[in-house]
Amino acid sequence: MKYIVGMVGVSAGMVMNMGIAAVAWAEQPLSVVYPPDGHETTAAQIFLIGTAPPAGEVTVNGQPIERSAAGHFAPSFPLQLGENAFTLRYQDQELVLRVTRTDPNPTLPPGTGFAEGSLAPAVDLARLPNEPICFSAIAPAQATVSVSLSDQSIALLPQPSSVNLPPNSAVLTFSNQPAPSPTTTYQGCIAVASPGDLGVPEFQLTLNGSTIRQSGPSRVSVLAPAPAEVVEVTADSGTARSGPSTDYSRLTPLPKGTQASVTGREGEWLRLDYGGWIRASETQAIPNAALPRTLIRSIRARTMGEWTEIAFPLQAPVPVTVQQGNRSFVLTLHNTTAQTDTIFLNDDPVIERLDWQQAAPSQVQYTFNLKSAQQWGYKLRYEGTTLILSLRHPPQVKSDSLAGIRILLDPGHGGPEDLGARGPTGYPEKEVALIVSQLLRDRLEARGATVIMTREGDIDLYPQDRAALINQAEPTLALSLHYNALPDDGDAVNTAGIGTFWYNAQSHSLAVFLHNYLVASLDRPSYGVFWNNLALTRPTVAPAVLLELGFMINPDEFEWIINSAEQERLADALADGIAAWLQQQ
Repeated sequence: MKYIVGMVGVSAGMVMNMGIAAVAWAEQPLSVVYPPDGHETTAAQIFLIGTAPPAGEVTVNGQPIERSAAGHFAPSFPLQLGENAFTLRYQDQELVLRVTRTDPNPTLPPGTGFAEGSLAPAVDLARLPNEPICFSAIAPAQATVSVSLSDQSIALLPQPSSVNLPPNSAVLTFSNQPAPSPTTTYQGCIAVASPGDLGVPEFQLTLNGSTIRQSGPSRVSVLAPAPAEVVEVTADSGTARSGPSTDYSRLTPLPKGTQASVTGREGEWLRLDYGGWIRASETQAIPNAALPRTLIRSIRARTMGEWTEIAFPLQAPVPVTVQQGNRSFVLTLHNTTAQTDTIFLNDDPVIERLDWQQAAPSQVQYTFNLKSAQQWGYKLRYEGTTLILSLRHPPQVKSDSLAGIRILLDPGHGGPEDLGARGPTGYPEKEVALIVSQLLRDRLEARGATVIMTREGDIDLYPQDRAALINQAEPTLALSLHYNALPDDGDAVNTAGIGTFWYNAQSHSLAVFLHNYLVASLDRPSYGVFWNNLALTRPTVAPAVLLELGFMINPDEFEWIINSAEQERLADALADGIAAWLQQQ
């Protein structure tokens, strides 16, 4: 079952609409396509997606369930911790499914002990001198907990009112409220002035006169402030994050060649001097390098085809961050001091005016005031130590055609291993995403647009491959077409409608416009508009939007999804909406 976050591709080949209808509507025996027998989940409930011939009754554990006119069903049932059995019956047919619900909270062992996996830091950790080094553990209430490290003893105190945050996917089922933690977390911190290896922390727990000791899973050290380690980004686009794991939010990617000093380590992650974290595998150390610091003096802009390039000559390729606003594009250079007196910028197709300020002792901020509220794409790269920022010019849109407009369509999923979401009959998302994409392609081409398809058949493409195609093609805009499902704790029967997802600010207007246009013109339910960190919404070279055009797992909406006449109407509405949005810019 596909979750909307972290989508993977899936597709099945080109199928004629008539054949599709036959596959999707043909009567078939009682079947459940999700969950599989033996499924494990931490959710408090589960939906059963399946079908049976329309005539007659389907029961689950002896209770009749509601079905669509075509016989499809998707009821939800609560789950107890441990194994849950569901017996489905239709006439003389029977299916038994077993679903195990596991506890997402750490569990304490019998007697005196720490919860398994709760000792932190969980990976080797390095910090600067006098910077807090914090420890935590989950232990029984009323325990006395401490850590010994390098001849120091640190008391870990119980934290009042601990709460658990739900996963990001919880917002998709509108259930992302914090919940009280059923366990007690003990925390404490120290600061160490002298660099060196402090060793492995030793945790101690005393309760009811019984004491246990347990070594932590990591080593702790304090970095020498000088000479600091300097690294260079070797990935084409270094993934900078707000913390030391993929659980943390992405920051502006670091262009290849970016240099920074290391101010902390946590497992495989490095903290860079400007505050972002990056995997060590995306960098290489530069022996004997001085701290990457730079002055900046003059700046020059020039027009290169459909882009304006702004060159920032620097002494070192320093970290950068970007923020897109309403009629503004803000570029911040870190570890940089301005000596600027002259900037060359002619009247430009994109830029109204460039302002700058020394926003902090080591940050120079450039604010590009733009001629239009809509931004059409940007690129960042280093050429030696010179940073090149490219800003895309607006397209020339005709009132009666899309001639000169390049549109990339990405039919979601594909290949034998990546089916995407499946409807109650087992019919895969990959099939209908390709059909509707091809129908839309034909309509856009009829209006004069050039259309680039990421796939025309049943092939498997990873999300990063599809994103790379967007970056290579540099289209006017990019649309990824999908159909939706929910996490296990969703309500498949009562969740339906069109959802739209964007990431970069330049994509927001397109996402909202297309969403509202489809909902109104097709009289479809609205699932909503979401900011979402997805591979297909992250490209910066063009506005890029991911559309979830309906819920495969909703028994009634599934029948709309696979209806060939409705697919034609959907393609018409998409083409009309794209043209209308372009022509209003």
